Amino acid sequence: MTVEHEPENWRKASRSQNGSACVEVGRVADGAAVRDTKNRATGYFTTTGPQWAAFLGAIKTGRYDR
Repeated sequence: MTVEHEPENWRKASRSQNGSACVEVGRVADGAAVRDTKNRATGYFTTTGPQWAAFLGAIKTGRYDR
């Protein structure tokens, strides 16, 4: 995915209050950008809208639960 503008409205995951393993999600034109909160300088990766929706759906159904 090519990003024409920098991601906006970065938000930290609501479950990352303890300060470890935190990620932030930012908005891009047709999807989302994700970065490591503790090491923002390493950059971010982006997904399309459908990819992000599929990922969120998998989380909500417990696909990645341990």
